[in-house]
Amino acid sequence: MIDTDRMICICNSMDMKTIAECIKKHGWQSMDEMVNNSECEMGNKCESCIEDGYENDGYSLAMVLSLVKQGRL
Repeated sequence: MIDTDRMICICNSMDMKTIAECIKKHGWQSMDEMVNNSECEMGNKCESCIEDGYENDGYSLAMVLSLVKQGRL
């Protein structure tokens, strides 16, 4: 089961649920669209959350985007 309350972007205090809502609301389809926006800032500080995850565990922005595209979030 996916823990939607798990923090993904620690620097901006964004959990998986919040990030998924932003992706859906704005219709983002790529990582560039996600990290280069001004509405929901994420991945713009330490950047470890983009691909590898804050704890280097794969829980990342890329994973959340993929799950939203698959309809799993």
